[in-house]
Amino acid sequence: MKFRLKLFGWHLTCSLFLLTTVLGGLYLGWYRWPGWYLANALRVAPILVSVDVALGPLLTFLIANPAKPRRELARDISIIAIVQLIALGYGVSTLWNGRPLYYTFSEDRLQLVQASDLDADERALAQKQNPQLAPHWYSLPRWVWAPLPEQESTKQAIIESAVEGGNDVIQMPRYFQPWERGLPQLKAQLKTVDEQRDYGFFKKKERLKQMMREKGYAPDAKVTILMTGQSPSMLVVFDPVTMRIVDYLRSDFDVPGSPKPKGKRAR
Repeated sequence: MKFRLKLFGWHLTCSLFLLTTVLGGLYLGWYRWPGWYLANALRVAPILVSVDVALGPLLTFLIANPAKPRRELARDISIIAIVQLIALGYGVSTLWNGRPLYYTFSEDRLQLVQASDLDADERALAQKQNPQLAPHWYSLPRWVWAPLPEQESTKQAIIESAVEGGNDVIQMPRYFQPWERGLPQLKAQLKTVDEQRDYGFFKKKERLKQMMREKGYAPDAKVTILMTGQSPSMLVVFDPVTMRIVDYLRSDFDVPGSPKPKGKRAR
């Protein structure tokens, strides 16, 4: 039993170190709040944890027979490690392809844009027409304004594309502008909780208003805007004077106290 526990402990330690390093790097670089929630990264993380931290070391514990020839034991543990690495590679590639690249303000809401939302043609056009805000493989998430173009024909083409399931303006970084430039338009779109029209909020408005009161915000003040992604929409609370984000309210659970950026300007 001592031999099994020793190998189990070593395998568990190595697995935890590798997984913590990988997930920690992704989280600190791309998935910090609210990216982890909006990108619905919890679909992938439990698979990584179950395979790389739970299942792998457990299998090592089961096969670690001190009477087994060392060469055979090394082969069995290597097979387990390879399976773990394959699962880790799958999970990491999924998280990498879905990493947040932009938090956009467009029209009447904030929206998450992930790496998988941008096709190669749009990336190339952005590199030529808007290099300052164009995406790169190393790009960290940026807060941007994504207005529709002023030219009516181009605007209509984008609207029709979005209606038909094609690219919307938030998938066209060639049109992106600095976040600060869109703040006056964003301020004009701030609403009270009751004025929010998102279908998912219809049955949750009373709870959201209660959360607003508990956090010291007036629920009847025009200080909120919707933020959407892969998960249920969030309600983002702004300071209407400084136009800084002061809180994010999740609509998918009843416990107040989601993390907030403590008055820092979203960037």
